Amino acid sequence: MSIKEKGSISIHTENIFPIIKKFLYSDNEIFLRELVSNAVDAVQKIKRLAALGQFNGEIGEPLVEVAVNKEAKTITISDNGLGMTADEIKKYINQVAFSGASEFVEKFKDAKDANEIIGKFGLGFYSAFMVADLVEIDTLSYQENAEPAKWVCDGSTEFEISEGSRSTRGTTITLHINADSEEFLESFKLQEILDKYGKFLPIPIQFGTKSIQEEDGKDADGKTQYKSVEVPNIINTTSPIWTKSPTDLTDNDYLDFYKQLYPFAEDPLFWIHLNVDYPFNLTGVLYFPKLKDDFDFQRNKIKLFSRQVFITDEVKDIVPEFLMLLHGVIDSPDIPLNVSRSFLQADSNVKKINNYITKKVADKLDELFKKDRKAYEDKWNDIGLFVKYGMVSEEKFYEKAKDFALVENTENVFFTLNEYKDKVSPLQTDKNGNVVYLYATDPTTQDTFIQSAKKKDYDVLLLNTPIDTHFVNQMEQKLEKTLLKRVDSGLADKLIEKDEKTESVLSEEESGKIKALFEKVITKPGYTVEVEGYHPEELPVTVSMDEFMRRMKDMAKMGGGMSFYGQMPDSYKVSINGNHKLISKILSAKEQDQEKLAQQAVDLALLAQGMLKGPELTAFVSRSVELI
Repeated sequence: MSIKEKGSISIHTENIFPIIKKFLYSDNEIFLRELVSNAVDAVQKIKRLAALGQFNGEIGEPLVEVAVNKEAKTITISDNGLGMTADEIKKYINQVAFSGASEFVEKFKDAKDANEIIGKFGLGFYSAFMVADLVEIDTLSYQENAEPAKWVCDGSTEFEISEGSRSTRGTTITLHINADSEEFLESFKLQEILDKYGKFLPIPIQFGTKSIQEEDGKDADGKTQYKSVEVPNIINTTSPIWTKSPTDLTDNDYLDFYKQLYPFAEDPLFWIHLNVDYPFNLTGVLYFPKLKDDFDFQRNKIKLFSRQVFITDEVKDIVPEFLMLLHGVIDSPDIPLNVSRSFLQADSNVKKINNYITKKVADKLDELFKKDRKAYEDKWNDIGLFVKYGMVSEEKFYEKAKDFALVENTENVFFTLNEYKDKVSPLQTDKNGNVVYLYATDPTTQDTFIQSAKKKDYDVLLLNTPIDTHFVNQMEQKLEKTLLKRVDSGLADKLIEKDEKTESVLSEEESGKIKALFEKVITKPGYTVEVEGYHPEELPVTVSMDEFMRRMKDMAKMGGGMSFYGQMPDSYKVSINGNHKLISKILSAKEQDQEKLAQQAVDLALLAQGMLKGPELTAFVSRSVELI
């Protein structure tokens, strides 16, 4: 083969290959994404030219082939696309790709992120030199009377162009893999990378062959026989569901696609098909998965594509924070293939996409709520986490969601925020005109207090998910003249104070005596005792933590910026119901029995709160046996 031309790519680029190798080494698998994407583009372009009548030859079956030869230490990427002439190689490979090389070297010599570099200044093709120390391009243009051309470069700035060997239209790129990159000569490794980046590319990608079982007649007993047949191993689905119209898809199509993306996940609750072409291009399908109550924050479950090429599953800036719990796919050609974090944060389209997704999710939830409220309520335990998280973190979402957000009470009845206010306002408005919502976080341990509230016909909400600490605060901020109090942060009379007051039957002297007695038996720090006159049927002694203090501590546990409160010691209030007959009994008991009875009453209150443990519980059991 006679050498036609030798040349140097550019006088400025001596530093270019070391930089490519140095900075991109950590992410060197993307060479395959870049080269396969280029091959797909070349095939799509010839299809487009044929459709426009600018190419009249046979297109044939569009195909990109990837092959590996472990002995020869080569990887080839071959397509039947547009092809190039020798002049086009000089223009696109030698000049265009390096037109900004000096600027590139200057700008990116301190770059940290591979995606900041690849794709800038047309460098996608040159990612090949991350893994190869010699790259060959063998190509034949679609143009009439074109001659095949070959380009060879060894990773320096020198290249050779000579006559090529291709007899059919298209391009073959051969990488001679360097010693540091021999892991890419393993078929399973290439299959893995192709699965990751190319699973939904729009042109079939073949990587070798695979064996499948085919029916092969019947045996003597009439049973079906099978034989192994080698067929092309096509790694991609060329028309994934997000490229289709929702009207052409069934529920099963959406569920099958979900299983393709997440083979081991439970079926999703529902999904949203995104399709917008103005003011930006965006398609995709987002799924609402079933969530565990423990804030199952499996991030990176949404995959970002650009024209069906996988880019990343780091979608934090594109998808609103509260929707990071969703699963699925977003595809936008407006987001460049070689996207960097700094690009995402600065790009105006990304902000618009973020707002659009928020609106679509809100509209879908509103539609589900209005269409079939019962089904919506059945799903609320899974949906509620998204909705509350969205309301807390995104003002625009709150405005829409306040109409379809639900609260559930301890009787498992659901209400919208407006319905609940209407339900409890008549009975649960305090003397200052505030509507007081009572809520439980653990109905089992707080049952005593729930029953106490129910005796007064008060309703108790169930707010027991991790986000509810923040949701409670938000409801107080957003709802007019509304307070939320945990049902065990005091007796019902104290939680919703009315003008009418129950007088204490104890004299001032008796109250002082009881207070001193209980202060003597409570030896732990952080407990304050007060004697009040409550309804005689209320408990004789209750132990509670101040609502504000407990809420701040809960938020500190969740990392809500309240760490100051998290470090403060716990403080509890011991309320003595002076009108309860047990208190009168203690007062009239013999002096030696008074302390024992007072201790017993305190321990019962602690037991009701699940706060009596260890040696104190053992002592309580022994004392109870003795008293019986």
